[in-house]
Amino acid sequence: MTDAPSRLTLRRPDDWHVHLRDGAMLHAVLPATARVFGRAIVMPNLKPPITRVDQAIAYRDRILEALPEGVQFTPLMTVYLTDDLSPAVVEKGFLEGVWTAAKLYPANATTNSAAGVTDLVALAPVLAAMEALGMPLLVHGEVTDPDVDIFDREAVFIERHLIALRERHPRLKVVLEHITTAQAVDYVASEGPILAATITPHHLHLNRNAVFAGGLRSDFYCLPVVKRETHRRALVKAATSGDPSFFLGTDSAPHPRAGKESACGCAGIFNALHALESYATLFEKEGALDRLEAFASESGPRFYGLPLNEGSVTLERSHQQVPERLEGPFKALPDGSTLDSHQAPVLFHGGELLPWRVTEVS
Repeated sequence: MTDAPSRLTLRRPDDWHVHLRDGAMLHAVLPATARVFGRAIVMPNLKPPITRVDQAIAYRDRILEALPEGVQFTPLMTVYLTDDLSPAVVEKGFLEGVWTAAKLYPANATTNSAAGVTDLVALAPVLAAMEALGMPLLVHGEVTDPDVDIFDREAVFIERHLIALRERHPRLKVVLEHITTAQAVDYVASEGPILAATITPHHLHLNRNAVFAGGLRSDFYCLPVVKRETHRRALVKAATSGDPSFFLGTDSAPHPRAGKESACGCAGIFNALHALESYATLFEKEGALDRLEAFASESGPRFYGLPLNEGSVTLERSHQQVPERLEGPFKALPDGSTLDSHQAPVLFHGGELLPWRVTEVS
């Protein structure tokens, strides 16, 4: 694109990977997602994890109760796969319209994943049921073997586990979430329409040098960790290519400052408040603003077999200063509890100027 527009209107987008947490944090962060996105795939790694239909219904109800008045937003719920989860439970939740997809966390791969799967082969009955139902499998694609370098865990997972899993279940729809490597880009791009990947704004903007720029930048610690510049460039090329196998998933994961800066800092980046502006900034830099709508609003629904949203979002070229953390006041829970300023989550792009601003959602 040669002439940079000052105004951009897109079909209302969806977020195909988000952490909304629960309790006071849910009430604080949900408006950031619901303000822009029509739907979102909600991660199930709460404490305890969402493994039962009644838990998912109750969590969905809490999300809907926390919505700001007048905001239209649909949470798409997921089930947390464990070694002993019954295929019948997965099938029941899907057929009743409670679960949109199932989430596979390798045990201990990321936040609240201790109850995750330890044996992918033993998961075959559940995956076979999902394959028959057309129910997507969402994969955190990392090995946790201590002998594998943390920067290699995604590529090794694909090589050791994902290829074999998809050979055993060739009709299973799979989303490799928050991809971070050129190997993941190449694998997804070559494997056809029932394999897809989500790409986050922070993995598009950051390489691993950013984590150490001027000191240890714990705000940029996430899982999977950001990788070399060659991998970031591969992600950028994939996201802006127009290939429908790649679509928007923020992996927005809020943590307060005390959680990010501690003896064992939390993995996760909260980007929901300015996610669309962040993507737009990157797409403009690549001369690909004309492909942002497909990435943000069209490819995801088509993969999931859902209708496109009817509404729209308008961004205008208007610089905005991103605060360091989410600002209140925050909505109180029925018992009167709320988030205080010290618990407010750290923001991606905190302290930076972004050239775009969402001005209208309809």
